[in-house]
This record gives sequence, structure tokens and C-alpha cells, in this order.
Amino acid sequence: MTRPVPSRRHTIADDLRHQISAGHFNPGERLPSETRLATHYAVSTATLRSALALLQGEGLVEKIHGSGNFVRRTLRKITYIGGAGVPTAWTAFSAPLHITARTTSIEAPSHLTTLLNVPPLTHLTEILFTTHEGKTPHSLAYTYVPHDLAPATPPLPEQMGVSLADRRPPPSEVRERVSARLPTHEEATVLRISSSLAVLSLIRVATDATGRVVEAALLVLPGDRADALFTTRVTEERSPKA
Repeated sequence: MTRPVPSRRHTIADDLRHQISAGHFNPGERLPSETRLATHYAVSTATLRSALALLQGEGLVEKIHGSGNFVRRTLRKITYIGGAGVPTAWTAFSAPLHITARTTSIEAPSHLTTLLNVPPLTHLTEILFTTHEGKTPHSLAYTYVPHDLAPATPPLPEQMGVSLADRRPPPSEVRERVSARLPTHEEATVLRISSSLAVLSLIRVATDATGRVVEAALLVLPGDRADALFTTRVTEERSPKA
């Protein structure tokens, strides 16, 4: 039985993969231009880009538009802490990531009116937190707060990890839903990840004692650098002594 002949894109990807693993290209190093690589391998630019797409999907190479293709650095793993009790938004295994925050006033689109249980076009405060490791985007978090509950001053980036118990009014219930999906085009572009790399999509909704939603958070965590931990503490009930 004859084996299928590898396609040119797979052959090129195998060669580049070997060069990366052998240390000919170091993490963070820019690969030769696509034109130069296409000439070296005697293929069209389209075939060369198809080969690079395989490596991008594996997380070995990242393409930065306007700059070129780079050997991807191993990014720090982070853990989302959830479950029983009041969750903290983020924790890192090692040194904290750099966080930027952008605050915008918006009118709630349809998917947020359902999530926050508010009328259409309700004024909301959107806070976009973006984490970076060096110059590489790491993860995204969109937080939505009803306009009348938004803080008078924009939150500082380090407040991304503030416990919900410190919010006013404090929530009485927090619900979290985690799912795995492919990133949207915008998410893949901002995070510089392959559109074939699954992300953890986490939706957290906090309500007060009256049932009003006081905060909704939508987190996008690339699957190659994040996981989620949920802990439930079980209290054993003891029967009274006879």
C-alpha cells in the first residue's frame, strides 16, 4: 500500500517546525519575509501562507499584521477562580500580567438587554480589560454595569481582580457559565490567535438581593493559556447524639 505524498504546505510546515524546535529560530524572533520564504521553498506566496497557517494554528507562530511572522513565545498560564463563594476575576501562576482598561458609555444592544434584563437602549458602562504579556495580548474581559451603578471614576487596571464583595451594592448571587468555542474574527485579531484555536468563553452575572443585575462580565480566555477552577466546599452534617 502506497503512502500519500505530503503536500507542499505540510512539507514546508514540517521543515519550519523542525527549525523552530532545533533553535534555529528563537521565541520572539521574526521569521524571514513571506516573499523570501516562498522563494526559498520555490512555491507561491499562497502556498507559503497556507503552511504558516498550520503553524499559527498550532500556536508555534503568530502573525502580527504590518510586522511579519514571529516564533511565538510560551505564554503564562492563568486560572479563572470561580465556584462557591465570591469569585475573584483572575489569578496568575507567576508574576501578574500587564492590564489595560478602557471605559465606554454604550446603549445596550439586544444580546446585553437579555443578559442584564434591562430594556433596549439602556445606558451601560462598558469596561474592556485587556491583559498583555510583554507586547503580546493574553486575554480579554468585557464588564458591563448599569450606568447608575457605575463608579464615578474609571477603575484602575489592578481593580480587575477586586472581589465582587467589595462592590456597592454587593451581589447576593453570582452565576457563571463556561463554554468552549472558536473565537470571533475580532477576538482572533485582537488576541493574535488562530481562528481555529478554541477559547474558553465565560459569562458571569451578579445580581443583588432584589434580583437586579449589578454586573455582567464576558471573558475570553484562549485555550492554550488559561483554565478555570471551581471549588465547592461541602459541610458534613452530623446527627445529634442520642
